[in-house]
Amino acid sequence: MSKVAPTKANLMKSMNMLSFSKKGFDLLDRKRNVLIREVMGLVSRAENIQDLISEIFKEAYESLQFTNVIIGTSVVDELASSIDKGEDYDILQQSVMGVEIPSVKFEKHDIQPAYGLYRTNATFDNALMKFNDVKYLLYELAEIETTVYKLAMEIKKTQKRANGLEKIQIPRYTALVHEIENALEEKEREDFFRLKKVKEKTKR
Repeated sequence: MSKVAPTKANLMKSMNMLSFSKKGFDLLDRKRNVLIREVMGLVSRAENIQDLISEIFKEAYESLQFTNVIIGTSVVDELASSIDKGEDYDILQQSVMGVEIPSVKFEKHDIQPAYGLYRTNATFDNALMKFNDVKYLLYELAEIETTVYKLAMEIKKTQKRANGLEKIQIPRYTALVHEIENALEEKEREDFFRLKKVKEKTKR
């Protein structure tokens, strides 16, 4: 039995808390479903990008292997060290359903060779362009994977809160409302019979 006094004021308070808990659960349930749909879409995008990266990497390494054979690995290493490794991106923050996630902003630029063309061949240039394409795909993939992780953590928290309402709060207030209503009905019956007896005595 609850220690809450069976009064009309407590009944109204319990009914309001029950209604509030149900609305909270509905909101959390909708939020969870939206986040799950968002994650599923991002996972699908990530898989497509990963497939594309694998394909481009394969072509790039094939070109690089040909280059190593033709001009030698030492020359390739020397040429590679002359390539600018500058970071051409910015990381911003944006909110998705109240979750702060990173947004990688960048503009695609063609490679500007810092080496003499007479020392290279078409296979080296092709490998360089392919690796440059992969770099931008990795920016996208990093943003998506980080977003998926953060949204997954938010789904977990939302699920925990929704379960707390569904399994604890809502049953608790449902039982409390029922208990107070029964107690008030019993009190009304007692009052009715008491009043009836008083009237009968008065008539005598």
